[in-house]
Amino acid sequence: MTGVRVAVNGRLLGAEPGLPVQTRYGHFTGLQVRNRRTRGLSLHFARLDAANRELFGVALDREAVLDSIRAVPGDDIADASLRVYVLEAERPEVIATASPPVEVPDAPQGLKPVVYQRFLPHIKQAARFAQTYLRRQVAREGFGEALLTTADGLISEGSITNLGCFDGDRVVWPDAPMLRGTTMQLLEGVFSAEGVAQERRPLKVADLPRYGLVFLTNSRGVVVVDRVDDQPLNGDETLRRRLVACYTGVPGEPL
Repeated sequence: MTGVRVAVNGRLLGAEPGLPVQTRYGHFTGLQVRNRRTRGLSLHFARLDAANRELFGVALDREAVLDSIRAVPGDDIADASLRVYVLEAERPEVIATASPPVEVPDAPQGLKPVVYQRFLPHIKQAARFAQTYLRRQVAREGFGEALLTTADGLISEGSITNLGCFDGDRVVWPDAPMLRGTTMQLLEGVFSAEGVAQERRPLKVADLPRYGLVFLTNSRGVVVVDRVDDQPLNGDETLRRRLVACYTGVPGEPL
């Protein structure tokens, strides 16, 4: 597909509105659709519903969300990047946008630690000025993602990703306030089913080189991290293949 389509409360409008929806008070989720299926659709709705209850004090109508998700690709688009926003109005508006699909980078990514902690980090907020600014700043220095930390180096999350560490027997996630991404949650379920131990532990930047594999997750998939700042990281190929197999083995749910 080319361009962006928009559906509001289940009704397809066509072109993207002139005023970006990201500037308004609200929350959203992002998902990749392939062959009109997406991984973790139920998790995306659970995220939207929980945020809606917290920000607006009301539950979210699942069918209203699904109506917009189904309307925006129309009958002619099978693959797309979708975002579903719930924004402040007399009653919360459900706005879905569809744009061309985006794949996870093939090459390992570098991380640049940045001292920053999001307000209400467990909510995926519509307005993300700081995260966008930080990600663009580190990109100018040749890094793929900003790694958000406290002043003493305690890791929380990436600007648009979750970080995990894998040594073959155990997966370690940061024990810090963060947004638990849908891909992170899907992998947690796969690891549990396969008997891979998991734990949350305070992680600092200096801890990362000791792991066989450090990786990032978001709705696009999983990608290996090969350096943090100027420190090279391990990239065990066996662990990488195992991680990718865990993710690609998750079936998509029909829209």
